[in-house]
Amino acid sequence: MTAAAATLDSARALVDEYTALEGRLADPDVLGDASALRRINKRYAALAPTVAVYREAARLRDDLEAARELAADDASFADEVPGLEADLAEAVERLRRLLLPRDPDDDRDVILEVKAGEGGQESALFAGDLVRMYLRYAERRGWACEVLEATDSDLGGYKDARIAVKAKGVPGPGEAPWARLKYEGGVHRVQRVPVTESQGRIHTSAAGVLVMPEVDDPDEVEIGPNDLRVDVYRSSGPGGQSVNTTDSAVRITHLPTGIVVSCQNEKSQLQNKESALRVLRARLLQIARDEADAQASQARRSQVRTVDRSERIRTYNFPENRIADHRTGFKAYNLDTVLDGELDPVVASALDADEAARMAALSEA
Repeated sequence: MTAAAATLDSARALVDEYTALEGRLADPDVLGDASALRRINKRYAALAPTVAVYREAARLRDDLEAARELAADDASFADEVPGLEADLAEAVERLRRLLLPRDPDDDRDVILEVKAGEGGQESALFAGDLVRMYLRYAERRGWACEVLEATDSDLGGYKDARIAVKAKGVPGPGEAPWARLKYEGGVHRVQRVPVTESQGRIHTSAAGVLVMPEVDDPDEVEIGPNDLRVDVYRSSGPGGQSVNTTDSAVRITHLPTGIVVSCQNEKSQLQNKESALRVLRARLLQIARDEADAQASQARRSQVRTVDRSERIRTYNFPENRIADHRTGFKAYNLDTVLDGELDPVVASALDADEAARMAALSEA
């Protein structure tokens, strides 16, 4: 079996699945179930590029076989063979890349947490810069953002902030928030002259970013009826009439793991509880994913994601207007535009490194 035939054969099951999903999308029972319709639409959209390339490669294969057969009787067909061979090889390579094992969470939305770290007030200001960068990036990509919780610092910025980032509609493969933001988790370091520095000296501080896939269906993460302790208390900090005068803030403790999530941004205790539960489910899902990755570390495909989440991943150098990603080797001197949301080139470097690692792993398998 040729390499082209083997690649086409390996894609056949996905093409069959795509055809079956097409039929299900016309099923009245599915059309009447919003959750099932969304799930099937996501999978259908994810398979569409692979099916399109498969069909292109299959057509080129058939055209090449026909040209070779006809060349025995008509030399003009022989002239077409080299071009068809090159086109088929290119299509097969694209199909091979599309068949690489995908992150099962790539179609998910995310909950993103940014926390000030070393550096005191300067770190909080930098955390604010990162939050703004992600909000602007989401705006550029047409995503919706919701600030679930934020604790302001005295001089501006955030001590910590949690943001839900959601795609609008059904995103294409690799276009959902998790697929593009999952590489942002880790320690981000900044080098600049703080606003509080009178001598003009450059200081180094850091902020931490945690990115978690959001849970689509609450039933996906099992939380027992006795697993939670819910405490309510009076909100603190700036707010409207009811924010600071009623017990609307909520603190949820997940007893089996000890995870504590607090929310007080909303005026309603019910809204704060739901926001806290969203964050808790995302954390529990991420823990489950991490444990599965650890148990099957030899089969992991993403070199980029294997770095310790506490490891420094990126440096933002303001005097040189430079941004550098320490995992991929990416470096550019347009820090100002990156912080304004032009994050795609940085993300692309992580995507390319991830794909290269998965291609190498597939070759070694």
